[in-house]
Formats: sequence, C-alpha cells, structure tokens
Amino acid sequence: MDVIATHVNADFDALGSMIAAKRLYPDAVLVFPGGQERGLRDFLLHSTLYAYGMKKISDIELSEVTRLILVDVRSAARIGKFADIVHNPNLEIHIYDHHPLDEHTIRGQLEFIQEVGATTTIITQLFIKRGIVPTADEATMMMLGLYEDTGHLLFSGTTPEDFQSAAFLLRNGANLNTVADFLVREMTSEQVDLLSELLKSCEKIVVNGVEITLATATVNDYVGDISSLVHKLQDIENLNVLIVAVRMEDQIFMVGRSRVPEMHVGELFQEFGGGGHAFAASATVRDMPLAQLLDRMERLIRQHVRSHFQASDLMSSPVKVLTSNSTVGAARELMTRFSFNAIPIVDDLQHVVGIITRQVVEKAAHHKLLKMNVSEMMNTDFQVVPSTASLLELQQGIMEHNQRCVPVVDSGTLVGVITRTDLLRYMLGDRQLSTAATKDLPGRSGMQLKRKNLRQLISTHLPGSVKEILAEFGAVADQLGMQAYLVGGFVRDLLLRQQNLDVDIVVEGDGIAFAEAFAKTTTCRVRTHEKFGTAVIVFPDGFKIDIASARLEYYDKPAALPQVEHASIRHDLYRRDFTINTLTISLNPDHFGQMLDFFGGQRDLKDKAIRVLHNLSFIEDPTRLFRAVRFEQRLGFKIGKQTERLMRSAVQLRSVKQISGLRILHELKQILDESRVVAALGRLDQFDLLTFIDAKLHFDQSTASLFVAAERASSWFDLLYTGEAYRRWLLYLFCLFDNLSNKGAAKVSRWLGMSPADHTLVLEQLPKAKMLLKRLRHRSSKLPHPQNSEIYFWFDGLAIEIILYLMACSDQENLRRWLSLYTTELRKEKIILNGDDLITLGFKPGRSFQEIFIALLKARLNQEIQTRDDEIGFVKANFQV
Repeated sequence: MDVIATHVNADFDALGSMIAAKRLYPDAVLVFPGGQERGLRDFLLHSTLYAYGMKKISDIELSEVTRLILVDVRSAARIGKFADIVHNPNLEIHIYDHHPLDEHTIRGQLEFIQEVGATTTIITQLFIKRGIVPTADEATMMMLGLYEDTGHLLFSGTTPEDFQSAAFLLRNGANLNTVADFLVREMTSEQVDLLSELLKSCEKIVVNGVEITLATATVNDYVGDISSLVHKLQDIENLNVLIVAVRMEDQIFMVGRSRVPEMHVGELFQEFGGGGHAFAASATVRDMPLAQLLDRMERLIRQHVRSHFQASDLMSSPVKVLTSNSTVGAARELMTRFSFNAIPIVDDLQHVVGIITRQVVEKAAHHKLLKMNVSEMMNTDFQVVPSTASLLELQQGIMEHNQRCVPVVDSGTLVGVITRTDLLRYMLGDRQLSTAATKDLPGRSGMQLKRKNLRQLISTHLPGSVKEILAEFGAVADQLGMQAYLVGGFVRDLLLRQQNLDVDIVVEGDGIAFAEAFAKTTTCRVRTHEKFGTAVIVFPDGFKIDIASARLEYYDKPAALPQVEHASIRHDLYRRDFTINTLTISLNPDHFGQMLDFFGGQRDLKDKAIRVLHNLSFIEDPTRLFRAVRFEQRLGFKIGKQTERLMRSAVQLRSVKQISGLRILHELKQILDESRVVAALGRLDQFDLLTFIDAKLHFDQSTASLFVAAERASSWFDLLYTGEAYRRWLLYLFCLFDNLSNKGAAKVSRWLGMSPADHTLVLEQLPKAKMLLKRLRHRSSKLPHPQNSEIYFWFDGLAIEIILYLMACSDQENLRRWLSLYTTELRKEKIILNGDDLITLGFKPGRSFQEIFIALLKARLNQEIQTRDDEIGFVKANFQV
C-alpha cells in the first residue's frame, strides 16, 4: 500500500503538497499522522476533501505500508507513528521537502529536496517539467500552501521558483478569493488581545552584538494563527529576531522569526523538538513552566547566536610590505603586480611606520619622482587595530582616519591588513544577508565574504574514510599552528551534490612540512615537489590527496607562466580561474566544515554561471578560455555575459597564440574526455578557439555527426568488457583532425607536443586508416564477403583508437560488420605452434618460419584448422622440410 503523509500539526503547505503528490501517486492513500493547525481545520470543514479519501493514521495498518511518500517533512520526530516503520528494510520512502536537515532526518530512496519557500513549489515544478495540469481545486489548494509558507510571496526565503509556481497555478485556475478567505482574515478579538499582550511583554537581549526580542503571553482559551500575529509584531516593531512563546492550557506554542544570518531559528527550535528554516521556525512544548522555558531559551540563544566578525576574520595575511628606504618605483611595481591600492611601510624592526597609497604613488610618478624613498611620501598619521578589533573599531580606522587599509598588529607585530574594500564588502554583504541569506542560500550581492557551515553536508555525502582523513588533517594543522582548507572542484561539487573525491588541500604555511607531519600520524607515503612547495599524500589503497602552500601568482607578461609567492588563503583563491572554484572549507577543529566565500562563488553556483574573478584573467592565462567552455558544458552552466565579452576580447587579441601547444593539448584532452564533448567543441568553435590550433580546423555539422558516431563506437567497445584500456580523448582528437590533410594533422600534432608514440599514430596510422577506408568502401560494394584472414590483415597492427575511428567513419553496414568481427574475434586469434615445434618437425630456422606462421594464421582465421594436430598436419601437407 502506498501512503502519502506529512508532519503532525499539518498546515496548508502540507495539505497542498499532499494533494499535489496524489497526482504523482494516484493509487496512494492520503493520511494525516496527527492534528492540523486551526486554519487548516477550518478549511477542511468547508472543503470537499472527502472526495480524496483522507484517512487518519488510526485507519491504517502500518505493516501493510510498502511505500511511504513524505511531503513537507523529512524528520522522524515530526511524523507521529509513521516513525515506527521508517527503518523497515522493505519500506520504500520518497521525500519531497524544503526543510533543512536535523538529527532525526530520514533518508529516502527518492528525494526531491530544494531550498525554496514551500514544498508545494517543489512538486509544482515537477508538474511543469512533466506537463501535468492540475484541476482548479487542486491548484487552489496548492496555492494556499505556497502563499502560506512564503507569506504571500513576501518572506525573505521566497525564491524565483516560488513566483514561477504561483504563476503556473494561477494560470490553471487557482482561486485567489478562496486563498484570501482562509489566509487573509481580520483578527479576532482574542487575537487583538493576544497581540497587545505580546507587544507589552517584549524584552530585548543582545548576544554577540545581535539584538533578539522575546515576547511571551498566557491565555486561557485557544487562539489560532499565532504565526500571523508574530509576523505582524515583527513588522510593527521592525525586529530582526523575534521569538514568541504563548502558553495555552498545558502547552506552550513557540514561533520564531529571524532576518539576520547570525540567528538560525530553525536550529534553535530543534532544541525544543520543533524545527523550520533559518528565518522561520516553530515548536510546541508540553508540561514545562513558561519561566523555565524562557530560562532555557536564553541559555540556548547564547549558544546559537553566531559571533560577529572581528579583524582576524576579515584580514589578509601574510602582508606584502615595503621598507621605509624602498623607492616609489618599487611601490608602484608592487601595486601593479598585485593590484594593491595601499601598502604598509615598515622599519628595520618590522614595525609599521606608515602607509602609502596608489594615488600618492601615481602623482609621484607623474612628477618623475619614482626614485624617491617612500618614507618621504607615506602617511604617518594612521590607526592600527588588534586582531580582536570589532567592526566599529575598523570603521573608525577606515572612515574617520580616511585610511585605505588598516594594519592589524598584535604585540607590535604586523599580522594582517584589512582594506577599505574588505570592510565595504562585509558591510554590504551583511545587509544583503539580512534579507537574502538567512535561509543559507547562496548570496545575491557582490564579492563579500560569506560563511556557511557544511559539516552536515560533509557528514552525509562523503565516505567515512574520507571524513576521518579530513578531520585528521585539521588536527595536524592545529598542532602545527597552521590553517588547512579544502579547495577547488571538490568543494564546488560537494555543494552541487556531485561525486568528486579529487581532494586538494591548501595550508597557510609550509605545505611540504604539513604533509610530512601528517604522514607520521597514519600509514601513507609522501611525494614532494620542492620547486612548487607541494606534496602528494598516497594512501595504501592508492587514494591520493594533493597538498599545497597558500600562494599568490603574478604574471610578468601575458600568457607567461606565473611567478609564485606564499600568501594567505584569500590570495590563493584570488589566483584561481572562476568564482565557482574559489570556495573553500576550513578543516581546523574549531571551524571544521565552515565554508568561506570571498568572491561570490555560492551566488554563481545558484545562478549556474561561469564568471572570472577579474578582467585580465584571460589575458594573463589564455588556457582559461578553454576551461570556461569545459566547466560550462560539464556543469550545465552558462558563461556570464561579462565573462563572455572578456573571452571574445581575448580571442581578438590572439592571446592564445602566446601559449604553448602543449598547454593547449592539456586543456583539449580534458575537454575531449567530457561527456558533453560535442556541445563543448561547438562552443569552442563559436569562440573561434579551434582556429588557434589550426586555421582549417572547424566543428561543423559533419564533424559533429562523426563525433556522435565515435561516441557510439566507444560505448559499444566499453560494453564488450574486454578490460583493454584506450584513450577516448585520442579517438575524439582523430575525429577532430578528420577534415585536415595528412600533413596538416601531422603539423598540428607536432605543435601540440604530443608524445612520440601518439605523434606516430597521427603521422602513420591515421593516413593509413583513411586510405584503407576508401579502399574498403569500394571493396564493400563489389565483394561484400571477404575471408576472415583478409579482414584480419586489413586492420592488424592498428591501435584500438584508430579502429574505433574507422568504425565511426564507416557509413556502410559491411564495413561496420568487418570491424566488429575483427575487434571481437579475429584479433584474438593465435597459432599454437612455435619455432621449437617447427625444428622438431625437421625445419631449419630461417625466413620460411615466418611464411609458415602466416599461412597457419590464415588457415586458423578461415577456420580450416583448429587444434594443434590440425596445425601439424597443415604444415606437413603444405611445406617441405
């Protein structure tokens, strides 16, 4: 039996989701596992939901449930008696929910989890994709759920998908009058009295700089729709965080609302058996005095409010400095190389004695004073702050003293620097977060630093062995006084819930020393690369992890290989290609799982956009042009408009011509190994990037068709399960070279720096294959049934990539049949007799041996002989001693 169920104390979103799920599971029974909210109960009394056969959980034999469809819930603590069967191994569970994980989270065989305003939205999106059209009544009930959970599409957690779903439901008959009747009601006298009491009771506490308002009340009779009263109270008083507790008889009903990221009310309310989102949550507590609850609430709030940032959170370290006897020219060079707008100046004891800005340096350059010492021009009236400085102290340093940067100094030692841009990004980000990111969605503002804890995601999506290794890395980093971070594609794919165990770790410190220290804690070996300050840790099972020191790069000239210097994690991330690859996760125990987003990577993951970090990105490293296309196609993203403009500008400047063919080959190999290779090459052609490999290289419809055929040939060979390794990228490269002359292909191969063996394939076997193809096409029409031995010697010696290329090019059934026969059977044939056997038969070693072996192989291929005795008889009959 299939059952569609939701959470106890069901609301309109629960009902709308259940009604929608009924269309996906038409034979399922709708069951409320517990009570309903007052508004929903009123609706049920006036509706025709009896037609849906709604049942109570007491009407269901739990042992007969074979599939449980949970909507608007995935916590075992909120589904009543259904929690008794969720661990039944024979039970199939499907989940549709928009709530965050908690300690009671259920895992389903099928899950549709999305951070949107309402669960109804998730199922509505499925309707849109699958072409399912709801009835007017269904659309109305679904709209009730969507409007309730999004606050009439006004809550901060509302997403574009919610608006899209509302429009779809409206087009399909949703009755907004009915929605208004049940969701937009005048307050009753009891509600007015309760709101008044809540207003009078408001008390404010400040925890870690966050103001939190607590409001309480006790009423003798039940008052419904408390959540709407909380919403009104929050708007009336303009409160960032509001927590309301109302006692009614033996129960305390709690509702929480938050507009700031520091207070996640969903996590707080989980402590009371409730739950919800970062911005909205509720809970019901029984048999506890209100005073006791408030006392516990205040203690828990202090544990759950995230601390405000301090200087150590925002600063960049280590700091690039100049000595007081450095020249203005040196300052100008350093500013240009690293895009600095201000640089601290230190004396011989490394104490900060001044700050010099780009404006001053440029004016000095204009007056031809580049050889003058910076000590003559630096600003000596400046403020420094300790690493524990508050936001207010930073504001004073930057705004009141008009400083472009504030040195962070502990015990007289310069430990970091915070720029005006750093502070502005944080402050703007804070305002954005107050309206957008309280639901832990990627931010919508610019490049402010954002933090998000992914400990739960790491716990649920990574193998246990990997989690243990990452925790050990954090412990070793702490012991060494270093900071260790997960970086790169691993973090990106973790957020996308895609499998990726290609682990890269960056440490702020000596990466090699870190790797060697880690090796002492477990069984593994370390391969070091002193030149680059990197190491590879190899575990006994072959699992590898790359370790690198945080570093920054600068380019002496466009397309040159970068110069490298040690730096902070922020600088290390800034040198990377795209924003989505700049996300990082801390591994140190105190911050384990905390993700840092300096450059808007979360935003671009949400927008499914490929964006570079700065405008000279493609000029400095033109290989990023190929990488942009590769990531766009692999992830199903879209290159941002500004990034696309910068790509076309770099192509017009012919930046690619300044990099070696070997570097292009490296990028090309990765593109040709992607699953969406046809689309990727089409995009390369749109950007005119293939012409930099060869002017005659293009990707038209004919070439695309050849690639599709090559993909089929490759898949066919994979299904043979021969265990024989081959390189798919090389097969596709032959297809790309198809419209080049033999000389042209050889020239490109040489310029790309292909290995000698691969270059030989292009130089010798590829031309031979093309000639063979022409000959066999002619042969196929005249003699469609050659002997097996002929087929064998046509293709003998050709690399498997060449064979698959021929199969892709074969437009005749006979050709494909011959290639298939050779690949699956003929190429495996071997003769039994060897040279010693021929000597035993009386033959003298010499050229005749080769002639005999070939004759034997032909006879075996043509099935004229099979056994060893057959071969001996064949030799005696056809050759004289």
